[in-house]
Amino acid sequence: MKLTRLLWLLAILSLGGCAAAPRHDTIDQHEVAGLAHAILALGEGIDPEEARRAAQIAYGHSRQLAREYQITDPPLIHNTKVNMGLRPRGLCYHWSEDIEARLLQEDFRTLDMHRAIAPARLLQIEHSTAIISRKGDSLFEGLILDPWRTGGELFWTPVRDDTGYNWRPRDEVLDQRRQTVTERRQSPALLP
Repeated sequence: MKLTRLLWLLAILSLGGCAAAPRHDTIDQHEVAGLAHAILALGEGIDPEEARRAAQIAYGHSRQLAREYQITDPPLIHNTKVNMGLRPRGLCYHWSEDIEARLLQEDFRTLDMHRAIAPARLLQIEHSTAIISRKGDSLFEGLILDPWRTGGELFWTPVRDDTGYNWRPRDEVLDQRRQTVTERRQSPALLP
C-alpha cells in the first residue's frame, strides 16, 4: 500500500514539475485596488473603506493561507498531498471556509459573504468558493474569491462571468446531497 502511494505521488509530482511556484511573499497594491474597485462596482451603498479593507484582507489572507497550507504545487497536486496526509490543508473548501471566516470577522455593514459549490461534472471535480457581495444581494450578484484554483494566488471575478463552473448556493448542494443519501438508505435492496 505504501509503495502504491509513493508511486502515485511520484507520478503526480512529475506531471507538475514544470508548474511555476506560487509567490507568497508580497501583495501587489494595484491588484488590491482593482478588487476594491470591483467590490465598489457591485452597487450603490457600499462603503469605500469596507471595499478597500475587504480587498486587502482577501489578498493578504490568501497569502497567509498559502504559507500555512505549505502550497508549493498546482492545486490538483496539492489536493493529492492533502488527501495522502502530506499537507495539513489546502482543498478548495478549506480555502473558501478560511477566507469566509476571516472576512466575517470584519462584521461589514455594507458587504455580505456567501459560500458556493460547483457540483462535479464530466472532467471537472466539485469545487467550493467564497463570494463577496453587496449587503442583501444574492451570491450570483457577487465576486468569487478563489485562491485555490491558482495555487494560492487570489483569483476573483464576478460570479456571472465565471462560466467554467455551475455555481450553486452551498447549502442547496449539501441539502441535495443529504437527500440523495437518505433516499438511497430508504430504497429497498435489489435482489439478485
